[in-house]
Amino acid sequence: MTHVSAVLRGERKQTMQTNDVGETFAAAIASIAADHDPAGHIFFRRLKMLPPSVATNPDVLGQIHLIYQAAMHATRAAVYLMPHLDSPALRKRKLTIFIDDDGLPGGDTHHYQLTRAFRNIGAQCVLEDEEFEGAEELARRLDPDTARFVRLAAKLYARSLGPWCVVETMSDSWMHALADALSTHFPEIVNEPYFAECFGHGVEERHAAEALEVTGMVLRRRPELYSETVADARQMAEALDGVWNRLNRILTTAELADRSSRAA
Repeated sequence: MTHVSAVLRGERKQTMQTNDVGETFAAAIASIAADHDPAGHIFFRRLKMLPPSVATNPDVLGQIHLIYQAAMHATRAAVYLMPHLDSPALRKRKLTIFIDDDGLPGGDTHHYQLTRAFRNIGAQCVLEDEEFEGAEELARRLDPDTARFVRLAAKLYARSLGPWCVVETMSDSWMHALADALSTHFPEIVNEPYFAECFGHGVEERHAAEALEVTGMVLRRRPELYSETVADARQMAEALDGVWNRLNRILTTAELADRSSRAA
């Protein structure tokens, strides 16, 4: 080990000793989320500025639904794999997290709500709801960027709590960005339960706070997990960038095709 590495390692150890590890972790997640803030991605700006002929195209909306729903489904399914929440109190909190996503009244879920929202604006959905299955089965139906995210979600969520924390921290940002962009073309979409219930009850913000609090509890007991937890969060955020990149390419291709058809 070099002298510089030893010094940096010593400084990091001292910081972890003098500061609360939960607060240090929350700050690290906030920094990663800021670096990868979905609201700043060109996809959302491009979606907002699309010409009506592209924005209302059922096939384009169907492709957006496929990629976005696949990424969301992957994270919802991966939550069931999360480690370290083994004490009775943490198992109880883990169950509450499950219920928040998949235990809505009347058997409704965020998955079904999202599909209804897209179908109500005319999307020709590529996959039926029940065709969104396990990570490997779903990944085989997807482009490389989205497939990577789906596979990583299953792998990383099962290894540490960092990916869950960073996804929950960023989710309110991308949901507002998506609702804002779509509402330019479909004003009524903000009243769909997928958006209205989350925004009206602060669901995503509550999930983020819960994820950080629970993970802070785990890290206080097991501070040796800190580095891996942060590294996995960063890897998950980088993979999510790939999903937005793929969605942006869909819009770019659709716009070019629309211009060509108009010029013909």
